[in-house]
Amino acid sequence: MNRTASRLHPRDLVSPTLAALISVMVNYGGTFVLVFQAAQLGNLSAAQTASWVWSVSIGVGLTGAWLSWRYRAPIITAWSTPGVAFLATVMPFTPYGEVIGAYVLCAIGFILLGLSGVFERLVRWIPAGIAAGLLAGILLQFGVNAFGGASADPLLVIVLVLTYAVLRRFTSRFAVVGVLVAGLAILLAQQRLDLHGVHLSMALPVFETPQFSLGALFGVALPLFVITLTGQYMPGMLVLRNDGYATSANPIITVTGLGSLLMAPFGAHAFNVAAITAAICTGKDAHPDPARRYLAGIACGVFYVTVGVFGVTLASLFMVLPRTFVTTLAGLALLGAIGGSLASAMGDARTRETALITFLATAANVTLLGIGGAFWGLLTGLLVHALMHAGRPLSPAVASAPASPGCTPPGGGPAHPAPAPARQSALP
Repeated sequence: MNRTASRLHPRDLVSPTLAALISVMVNYGGTFVLVFQAAQLGNLSAAQTASWVWSVSIGVGLTGAWLSWRYRAPIITAWSTPGVAFLATVMPFTPYGEVIGAYVLCAIGFILLGLSGVFERLVRWIPAGIAAGLLAGILLQFGVNAFGGASADPLLVIVLVLTYAVLRRFTSRFAVVGVLVAGLAILLAQQRLDLHGVHLSMALPVFETPQFSLGALFGVALPLFVITLTGQYMPGMLVLRNDGYATSANPIITVTGLGSLLMAPFGAHAFNVAAITAAICTGKDAHPDPARRYLAGIACGVFYVTVGVFGVTLASLFMVLPRTFVTTLAGLALLGAIGGSLASAMGDARTRETALITFLATAANVTLLGIGGAFWGLLTGLLVHALMHAGRPLSPAVASAPASPGCTPPGGGPAHPAPAPARQSALP
């Protein structure tokens, strides 16, 4: 470990912890409702639903905290959101024991993929412009939603945006935190936070014996594997690459796969490296020093474990926040990531057009064969790139660029990565 990086001051904890808090709030407040919807459609009991919350929260918290500490990078893990959306369509018709068996098989598949090293080579092969265009396309809708809620709740959105602009004039590290505080103050003043039905109680895990069948293998496990790989792991790794962190994908996939395997019997469906919420923790606003941003990953782990211990109670607490507030907060928190990725995508004139095509195809979010827009946007960009530039020398991939001194080598190891210059210069 770098000796200077080991000397932490209390002030080093403030920005990463606040970034982690916002990331966790966005995750629970923005997408976790899908878990409850899928549980309801699958006719799960209240105890089984609470166990699902417990297992995914504890699992992503421990895996993310350990990976962030081990590799000194903000490796934010999460549950597969597109995976939950898919599960909502199959759980009503699949016995719960077979669903659990499919979780086990999916986790084993990710462990084997991580040990093989194939995915890491694939990520390193993607050109830099296409990687940045993919990330910008994924995040675009969140930026649009930051302002789209104004039609339904104009006062809240206007106050949040103006608060961000005023605070951003004086500080970049605490602007989003100020927006969070201002938003909560408005909601409390308007009496829009109903906390009467929230009672603190601990969740208890419920073990379900896995059952295996060919139907669940091909109808649940395989689609869940593909959806999580293309919709979560790929953009998640590109978020890390875009901010200069060269940690190998192999241990990340292996560890999250192992965590998924251990928690599957308790209802956890699939863990993966996060993408959208990770972008809140990997950029300059989380900490000016890239070597300190791993603290955000550890803080996320602590918050996730805390939510998991109290199960549905704290998850429901996040969900009472108005959707407009959550989407606006997320969009403002991701402005730096959106601007930086667009700047990187457009930076090289030779690949600008293919990067733009990747961005637009991803932002269109077309779903075909049950696979989301991130995969098809990436596939479109790579295909067009090959047709236009095959055989011509171009800039190297984001992941294959030589690591700066102190960065993690391809095989893994503690990292103190340098930030991506394009991203920092593009911050508003």
